Amino acid sequence: MTTVTTIREVAPALRRLYFVRFGFALVWAVLLYLTASSLGLPAALLLVLYPAFDVAAAVVDARSSRVPAAAGPTTALLLNIVISTVAALGLVVASMSGIPAVLRVWGVWAVVAGLVQLVVAVRRRRLGGQWAMIASGSLSVLAGTSFVVMASGDGAALVALAGYALLGGVFFLVSALRLGRSARPVV
Repeated sequence: MTTVTTIREVAPALRRLYFVRFGFALVWAVLLYLTASSLGLPAALLLVLYPAFDVAAAVVDARSSRVPAAAGPTTALLLNIVISTVAALGLVVASMSGIPAVLRVWGVWAVVAGLVQLVVAVRRRRLGGQWAMIASGSLSVLAGTSFVVMASGDGAALVALAGYALLGGVFFLVSALRLGRSARPVV
């Protein structure tokens, strides 16, 4: 199987997934922004939903990446499934402890998941459209660190997570658009 065949098989599925991830991030960010003034039930549910959706997206991604030449990222995606599952469970507990606890859990998850995203994107760079995923993974590490620091200060606010999700969604959109070139059949 050639690299060109692999790209044509993987890119369309990845492109669709990235569009879905953008749409989810956009809607989620708006809903969190509207509920982020307190850590009530709506905000807590949204907080747990985000990493749970990440688990589902990683499962879909891993399944579409089972093409032999694209198998490199599969291990990292499986690791992401575990990390995001632990984050969702951690956010259930953290939501009962307050906004600083939520920011700490979210921050650690953002750092680790960002590193995994960075590894996956570097391994997929031949697919095209991965520079945005590389940037997103790198920024996730920095944002996660800032959430942990923010949790220790007076300015601990959930609204920062809405901005993080929205920016991540934009990176997925850019990658989806760039993957469109790789997904087109050669005429």
